[in-house]
Amino acid sequence: MPKILINGKEIEFEPGMTILQACELAGVEIPRFCYHERLSIAGNCRMCLVEMDKSRKPIASCAMPATEGMNIKTNTEMVEKARKGVMEFLLANHPLDCPVCDQGGECDLQDQSLYYGVDKSRFSENKRFVSEKYMGPLIKTQMTRCIHCTRCVRFATEVAGVPEIGAIGRGEDMEITTYLEKSMESELSGNVIDLCPVGALTSKPYAFSARPWELKKTESIDVLDAVGSNIRVDTYGWEVKRILPRLNENINEEWISDKTRYSCDGLLKQRLDTPYIKKDNKLVKSSWDEAIDVIIKKIKETESSQIAGHLGDLVSLEGTLAFIKFFELLGSKNLEFREKKFYINPENKMNYLFNSSINGIEKSDLILLVGCNPRHEATILNARIRKTYRQNKTQIFSVGDPGDQTYEYKIIGDNTQTIKDIIEEKHEFNSILDKSKRPLIIIGESALELDTGGYIFEELKNFLLKKKLITDKWNALNILIQNASTVGALDLNILNNKQNSFEFFDNIKSKKFKILYLLNSDNFKFEKNDEFIIYQGSHGDRGAEIADVILPSAAYTEENGLYQNLEGRVQECRKASYPAGEAIESWKVFNKITYAYKNKNLFDSFNTLRDELFKKIINFKDINQLPNFKEPSKKINCNFKHEKIFINPIDYYFSNSISRSSKVMSDCRDIKLKILKSGTDN
Repeated sequence: MPKILINGKEIEFEPGMTILQACELAGVEIPRFCYHERLSIAGNCRMCLVEMDKSRKPIASCAMPATEGMNIKTNTEMVEKARKGVMEFLLANHPLDCPVCDQGGECDLQDQSLYYGVDKSRFSENKRFVSEKYMGPLIKTQMTRCIHCTRCVRFATEVAGVPEIGAIGRGEDMEITTYLEKSMESELSGNVIDLCPVGALTSKPYAFSARPWELKKTESIDVLDAVGSNIRVDTYGWEVKRILPRLNENINEEWISDKTRYSCDGLLKQRLDTPYIKKDNKLVKSSWDEAIDVIIKKIKETESSQIAGHLGDLVSLEGTLAFIKFFELLGSKNLEFREKKFYINPENKMNYLFNSSINGIEKSDLILLVGCNPRHEATILNARIRKTYRQNKTQIFSVGDPGDQTYEYKIIGDNTQTIKDIIEEKHEFNSILDKSKRPLIIIGESALELDTGGYIFEELKNFLLKKKLITDKWNALNILIQNASTVGALDLNILNNKQNSFEFFDNIKSKKFKILYLLNSDNFKFEKNDEFIIYQGSHGDRGAEIADVILPSAAYTEENGLYQNLEGRVQECRKASYPAGEAIESWKVFNKITYAYKNKNLFDSFNTLRDELFKKIINFKDINQLPNFKEPSKKINCNFKHEKIFINPIDYYFSNSISRSSKVMSDCRDIKLKILKSGTDN
């Protein structure tokens, strides 16, 4: 490996590294504003100046490639003077409003001016003023503070794939703006707030809410989709003030979706904080004892075969296991987690995972989307697909029309016949697939909802097995699950080994069930008949509206719990706040009911519950680790039917009970609908 001399210390570096990166290897911190390791190099701010032997002037270390034999100095008088000069230029037009700036306490300019700033200025001209820009309901602008680092511009173009932000004007008249002064049409737009090194772009919903040093910070994970993005939850007392991304190279890198970031105000609204019982067709406040007495009386009057339960989208592994154990106690096996009928084969864990892993997307050389819309179903996973498309020029094809994505793709068919032709190697796509060494096939729930869903999955799996593309080294078969609770529910055998059984849905339709227990289930649509409905959840959403008894429980930020993401990676969601009012944690609710019903607890403690859980998770290796690979043992034959593959649209900003309670998400949705309407009118 080549070597470079930094402050007299010899350092080995990888070819292609810049001087700034080599300095970081040497443990030398270089100040910077425009440079970011995930964005292209701009060389705008000049704050990273260093001294190089045989160079009369200081050089920008972020833009200069490191080469063998270079002698770099970062702590000389010339370097310090150059950096102070750059800082003086940056502060020449910067307003003195740190006391009222939301970036205060987390501002790169503030931090670096402490070391490189001076107590006087040589500029006598008036400070310039830049008018504010409109960037939608999420991003607050104060463009007079902007130092033209262009991080936001590069992020929008390169990572988000929505080139809506750019620079207009030249010199002192240069301004960063959205070209048409409209809301950013990206599900990742909030990340520009984290990238902005000054207070030019801040969070509009969070404005003037709190200072960073006042907040309690809890490392956790997001459960509003199945990706499992790593987040930090910042709370002030009981209230969740904001959610920020946490670095995880294997999942979300350092980005999160707008839904993850801004749905947190929904945690404060429309909360269930006390039990309710329906009397005279009206829900009235009750006590826990009274509500549980009503439930037990109803259970005792009903046969176990007529009691059913439905698991919602935000339930932890502990909540799921407690739910299953409770139904075992009742003697009922009528459990379901699917909101719609879609094919799933629980025989092998591989059958319901994103087997290539999110990080593995970057290694792929070909991607085929089958009945899925990654942009709305898994925004962060979609960002990884875009990254692969940009860096590796990976070809992307689709069966079905996924709509507007952040990368170019080619539709090769819109019906199940296309899948059959690929499996029988009669399609022109096969010649491209045969040249690929690491292809990805991503099957969405929309494809599995078809009558031919079983055929699509099983025959594609058999096809990939025949091509030796399902091995412990590379597994090309991927299912794009939408809900955070799905993988865990399947691992805990919620379907009781019933393959492709839609018995639950048929029984609902035929009015077989007398009691229906909804655990955080708000997206399951069915026609209510005479069922006695028990709803347990955190929000007064769709499930609570039809309930006869409501039991308040904790939201995901208010209890400890494990979740499995779509890759099968088990991660811990940590308690950052506490439940509202009389609400308690989900597993404790089942303990309460069981104790009143059978005079015993389901679990002695949370640790007992978690210990049992670890034994039941299939192919479990460790927390934050991918599961072990296990080859499929048997083939299943399914019937083919000619059908059109239609990708079901997702109400992105209203996809769960927390987001539906959020005013910010409601504003985003209204803007999105206006944009769609104006596009239709035109």
